Amino acid sequence: MGVKNRYFWIAAAIGLVLDQATKYWVAQNFELTTPPDSVALWPGVFYFTFVTNTGAAFSLFSDSGEWLKWLSMVVSLGLAALGIWVTLPNRWEQVGYGLILSGALGNGIDRMLAGEVIDFLDFRLIRFPIFNVADICINVGIICLLVAAVKTPQKRDR
Repeated sequence: MGVKNRYFWIAAAIGLVLDQATKYWVAQNFELTTPPDSVALWPGVFYFTFVTNTGAAFSLFSDSGEWLKWLSMVVSLGLAALGIWVTLPNRWEQVGYGLILSGALGNGIDRMLAGEVIDFLDFRLIRFPIFNVADICINVGIICLLVAAVKTPQKRDR
C-alpha cells in the first residue's frame, strides 16, 4: 500500500527544506544592516537583499504580527490534517496544498523561533517587495489549485 497523497508530502518536504536552507544560507552569509546588505545577481533587475519582516506579505501587520505565528501554525496543522485524512483527487491538488503547507510552515517556524521572517529575493525591475522561498511556495501552490479547478471535469446532470 502506498503513501496517501504522496505528491502532497513530497512537495511539502521539498518546499520546507529549500525554504529553511536558503534562509539559513542568507543568515550565515549576509549582514543584517541598514541599508540592507545586497548583492546584485542581475544588476538593476534581481538582487539578494537580506531583510527581516515581522509582518505578513508586503509587511502587512508588521506592528501587530504576534498573532501571525499562531495563524501560520494553525494553517499548517490544518493542511497536515488534510494530507493525512483526505484523499486529494489529483496531483495538482496534492502539490498545491503541499506547497502551501511548506510555505506556511516555513514562515511559521521563523516566526515561532525568531519572531520574524528572513526575506531576501529582491526584484527591483518591478519594485516588488522582498520575499523568500516560502512565499514562492504559497503562490505556486495557489496556482496549482487554480489549475486543478480548471482541469477538473464537471459532472453533468442528465
